[in-house]
Amino acid sequence: MKPPTVSFRPGRRLVAIAFAGGLAAYALTAGPSVQSQSRSLEIRSSAVPSFSAGAETRRFGKLDYVGGFQYSSSDSRLGGVSGIRLLEGRSRFLAVTDTGYWFRGSIARDSEGRPMGFENAEMAPILGRDGQSRTRRKGLADAEGLALDGDRAIVAFERYHRIESFPNAGDPADSRPTDIRQPIPRRELRINAGIEAIAVAPAGARGGPRTVIVTEQSIDADGNLFAAIIGEEGGLFKVRREAPWNATDAAFLPSGDLLLLERRYESFGRLGMRIRRIPGDAIRPGALVDGEVLIDADLGEEIDNMEGIDVSTGTDGAIYVALVSDDNTSFLQRNLYLEFRFVEDATQSGVAPKDRASSVN
Repeated sequence: MKPPTVSFRPGRRLVAIAFAGGLAAYALTAGPSVQSQSRSLEIRSSAVPSFSAGAETRRFGKLDYVGGFQYSSSDSRLGGVSGIRLLEGRSRFLAVTDTGYWFRGSIARDSEGRPMGFENAEMAPILGRDGQSRTRRKGLADAEGLALDGDRAIVAFERYHRIESFPNAGDPADSRPTDIRQPIPRRELRINAGIEAIAVAPAGARGGPRTVIVTEQSIDADGNLFAAIIGEEGGLFKVRREAPWNATDAAFLPSGDLLLLERRYESFGRLGMRIRRIPGDAIRPGALVDGEVLIDADLGEEIDNMEGIDVSTGTDGAIYVALVSDDNTSFLQRNLYLEFRFVEDATQSGVAPKDRASSVN
């Protein structure tokens, strides 16, 4: 493994400014064009040894910080990572970007298993049913959520709202998709706040195997998020929203409970990230679900625009939570990969637990 290189790290205030500017640019640009069909790219990484700057604390809510890194590349295709799933015993990953690319590679780790960087990285356009790249058309390319179901990669797209299934999740670059029907009425999906999270429950999980989607900020008359279980036995449910938090991704724990990643942005310095745990047996058609907050972080910690989450089990039997940020393809923001160990019996200091489920019409 090559030693990590030192990368420029913007100040906290600049991150918030860049986030605001990135959202504006995100709504106006059509995304980068395909430069070539070459898939490989060089990644520069620098370690993030502590989640709380200048502190030795490892425990945050119900998560222990393991390690992480920020990463970059001179290749303009890299940016906007919005969803990630770990493969092959947590040694490899598959990700999608909101500019319409697959991003995959391996995760370099030190002797203690801490993630140090991405290696053997490749990128390729996500193809449409016609076999053509859609990276030049932002409305078609805006991949926001990624889930794995056996050998399938399932991708949720925003703007032109849809869910597509791609064969060969291990190497989907040449795959052409098929459509998956979802039950949220199109009129309820906001153009840039539609289906943001998609997750597949593992076999044997409480509540049974199913695929769940959650919208970013598509809300009903009571201000709750539209969500759904996909399939013949599925249907609509709602997730209680607490403004100004918006959903950005989700992943199931082995138990069947759902971890919902959320983002907060209000004004300068008010960028935040939190994770809620929603009981799996509460997720059913017609339900309004909520859950306890496992972690709540802001710019006092090493976060940016956190958009992707995954859950995996290590060789030690521990459950790990991985997070990635979306840099909005802005040089003032960071691409981050962070990893935590889930601690079931951890004391939650400073975070008020909430665990509610009720019926909605």
